[in-house]
Amino acid sequence: MKIAVAGTGYVGLVAGVCFAEKGHNVMCVDVDAAKVELMKSGVSPIYESDLEELMQKNYAAGRLDYTTDYASAYKDADAIFIGVGTPEQPDGSANLSYIATVARQIAENVEKDCLVVVKSTVPVGTNDKVEQFIRDFLKRDVKIEVASNPEFLAQGTAVRDTLQAARIIIGTESEKAEKMLREIYAPFNLPIVSVSRRSAEMIKYASNDFLALKLSYMNDIANLCELVGADIEDVARGMSFDERIGSRFLGAGIGYGGSCFPKDTKALKFIANQHGYRLRTVEAAVAVNTEQKTRLYKKACDRLITFQNLNIAVLGLTFKPGTDDLREAPSLDNVPLLLEAGGNIIAYDPVGTDNFKRHYPEGKHGKGSITYVDNPEIALKDANVCFIFTEWGEIKAISPETYKKLMTTPLVYDGRNIYEVEDMKKAGIEYYSIGR
Repeated sequence: MKIAVAGTGYVGLVAGVCFAEKGHNVMCVDVDAAKVELMKSGVSPIYESDLEELMQKNYAAGRLDYTTDYASAYKDADAIFIGVGTPEQPDGSANLSYIATVARQIAENVEKDCLVVVKSTVPVGTNDKVEQFIRDFLKRDVKIEVASNPEFLAQGTAVRDTLQAARIIIGTESEKAEKMLREIYAPFNLPIVSVSRRSAEMIKYASNDFLALKLSYMNDIANLCELVGADIEDVARGMSFDERIGSRFLGAGIGYGGSCFPKDTKALKFIANQHGYRLRTVEAAVAVNTEQKTRLYKKACDRLITFQNLNIAVLGLTFKPGTDDLREAPSLDNVPLLLEAGGNIIAYDPVGTDNFKRHYPEGKHGKGSITYVDNPEIALKDANVCFIFTEWGEIKAISPETYKKLMTTPLVYDGRNIYEVEDMKKAGIEYYSIGR
């Protein structure tokens, strides 16, 4: 089937590449000409495991291409998938301007009947509006239907999550649209859950917000564990055997980040408020997460008189391992506090440094400074204190003895509970983690 994909971020590019991998002819559309040329050369604009390999394979096979010419891409496509961003606005609502731009471009250029599929995360009812918007601006006598097909990928495992998804959610308002989507996904050989458009839109928000709730709940329990002398990892292990709870998303830490959970919890809260309803559970998850991100910084403030002129090793900048994404990363909350307090930060991240430099270029920032290194041991050399914000394998591989050997004062604040408390204690390290 001939498919066009609008947007080449995490949603659009991964979807387009995976469609091509399953035999469809795919044209990915982006407004950035330099980005298009980069992708044509086989280089992915995002850090994502296995993505470049599949890009190169399917581009060489002629099933995958990239363009800025949306008119030619849309005019004779059988299906057009919209995977552009819906960033958070100051009030927590989703910005739908990119969706609207693509919808109008489709309306003005499509030359045959086609199915428009919204993969972007959008408020409930958006697909209805997109369909009406396209019909308002149609230039030709063609039939357009709109369907919802939310994604459930996780950054770092996006390709696997798409090709081996637990389920495919499709939201349609006609048998024809449902049949077409089933045909598109038939080569994936995955379970398909077919619902209405509005239910599909809600499934996306409800799923992401439930996982955010789970994480915030565990962080809340972790904070209580510290007060009563329990160990959150023992608690989580005991909970994980209960099939009603499951074993995933029970890890305590310094909060969730990324492009989905923070944005989607705020968006669903906004939607509820619009309808005169308060989602108290979601509100609580957001509040807990906000406070959790700086919990270790506050612990360090209680321990130290000042950060002024201290060498501070920061290990991990991205919101999770396996991605170069910094959106809502705890490092972005803590680094400015450390700089304002006069700390000299030496930061390490295996893939996120270039992105972080856009926020904090190397050099002086207020009372403090930041430099970047390409080896975690260099960051630890002569450090007075260390903060761990991301559980990269390269960081987990550092032995407790290394901290003792390299740091001037082995004082470690671990936001991801990488180490066993007893191992760090035996190595002579003053060690603070979450919930233990």
